[in-house]
Amino acid sequence: MPELPVIPETITVHLGPPDQAAENVTIPFLDYVANVASSEIYPTWPENAIRANMYAQISFALNRVFTEYYRTRGYDFDITSTTAFDQYFVNGRDIFGNIRELAGELFDNYIRRSGSIEPLFAQYCNGTTVTCDGLSQWQTVELANQGYTPYEILTYFYGDDIDLVQNAPIENVTASAPEVPLRLGAANDDVRIAQIRLNRISNNFPSIPKIETTDGIFGTDTEDAVRRFQEVFGLTPDGVIGKTTWYTIQNIYIGVKRLNDLNSEGIKLEEVTKQYPGVLSLGSSGNAVLNLQYFITYLSQYYDTIPAVPIDGSFGETTRAAVEAVQRTFGLPVDGVVGERTWYELQRAYTGIVNTIPAEYVEGAALPYGGVPLRIGADSDQVLLLQQYLNYIAQTYPQIPQVNPTGYFGPRTQEAVVAFQNLAGITPTGVVSATTWSAIAELFNALYQGSVTRDGQFPGFPLGA
Repeated sequence: MPELPVIPETITVHLGPPDQAAENVTIPFLDYVANVASSEIYPTWPENAIRANMYAQISFALNRVFTEYYRTRGYDFDITSTTAFDQYFVNGRDIFGNIRELAGELFDNYIRRSGSIEPLFAQYCNGTTVTCDGLSQWQTVELANQGYTPYEILTYFYGDDIDLVQNAPIENVTASAPEVPLRLGAANDDVRIAQIRLNRISNNFPSIPKIETTDGIFGTDTEDAVRRFQEVFGLTPDGVIGKTTWYTIQNIYIGVKRLNDLNSEGIKLEEVTKQYPGVLSLGSSGNAVLNLQYFITYLSQYYDTIPAVPIDGSFGETTRAAVEAVQRTFGLPVDGVVGERTWYELQRAYTGIVNTIPAEYVEGAALPYGGVPLRIGADSDQVLLLQQYLNYIAQTYPQIPQVNPTGYFGPRTQEAVVAFQNLAGITPTGVVSATTWSAIAELFNALYQGSVTRDGQFPGFPLGA
C-alpha cells in the first residue's frame, strides 16, 4: 500500500474471476477507466450522470490498487474483469468518443471520505437487476435530468461527507513490501508504518502487545509484537517482517479497518505521515511556517493561480492570501487557515511534482526537497543525496563533519545536519525539513558552480544569524 494515494500509470487486469486461470493484461490506467465506463454505462446518458459514474468507477479501482487488495492475497494482478468481484472490463473493446474525452479529464480524480486519505470503496450497481447500498447507475440518469451536478449525485448515494480529489499525482506504483526484511535494529519509515498497523490490529486482537512509540525504530517491543502477530496468524514466529509477514499485516489491517467497504473506518493522515504540524494561521511563526512557505513558493512555479511568498517564517497577510489561493486552486474551503486538509493537498501536489524528477544524483544541481522530513532512522535515496551534499559543503566549511554516504540517517548525519543548521542560522533540530533542505541545496549548487567569492562567505546571502 503506497503511503499516500496516487494514480497508477498502469493497472493489471485479470480477465476472469480471481481463482480462475485467465490472461492478465496490463494497460494504462486512463485506458482502463475509458474501457470500464464504455462497458458499464451508455454514452447517450446526460453528461453529469456519466461523470458521477466515472468518479465511482475510478475510486473503486483506485481502492483496489491502493490497498493492494489482490496482491496481498498472493495474486499477480490489481483487479478482475468480472462484476461479481469488481468492474466490467472488456479487453480490446471499442471506446465511445465522449467517454474517451471524459476519461482523459477525470482519470486522475477520485472520491474520498472527509478526513480520510484512501480512495472510497465506491460500491455501485445498475439499480435494476441488481441493487446495493451504493450508487444506482440508472438512478443517476434520473437525478441528472432533474439538474443534479455530479457531486450532488455522489452525495445523494454516498453522503455529504465526501470530497473530490482532483489532479492527483501519477506514478509508477510498485509493490509496497520492503526489499530488505525488517528486523531488530532496523530504523526507517517502513518500520513506522508496520508499527502503526500492528497497534491498530491489536485493538481487535489484544494478545498482540502494543508498541509504545511508533517512531520507526525496530526495538524489542516491536519484535515482540511482530512475533505474537505471526503466532496468531499462523506464520513462522521469527519476529522478522519479511514479504509474507508484511502483506499479512497489511491484509489484516485492511480487514479490521474495513477499507474495502463503503463505510470503512478510513485511514487518517497521521497514520501515514508525521508531517502535519498542526493548525497554522495569521500570526503563526517558526519552522512549520517556513516549510509551508517553501511548499507554496515551489508550487507557484507550476500553478499560475498560486503566488510565491517570502520564506521568512512569519504567517502574515501575504502568506494568508497565498494559502487562500492554494485552497481555491484545490477546491478547498477558503479560510486562509492551514488545517489538515490544506496541508495534505499541499503535500500531495508538491510530492506529485517532485516524484517526476529522477531520484539519482544530478551533477551540479541539487534535487528539490522530497516532501518527507529526514530524521534519525530514515533510510532512503534522499538521505544518500543529503549526505553527498553535506560532504561537498564540508570541503569548504570544515565545521561540518564528513559522513559516510550510506543512505542511512544515523547520529553522525544528525551531527552534520545540526552543524549546518548552526552555520546557516536555522534552529538546530537535527531534522531536515523543507527549509533546511532548501538551504543545503542552495549552498551546494553555489559551491559546485564555483560562485563562492571567498573562503567562509556564502554567495548570495550570509550564513548565520
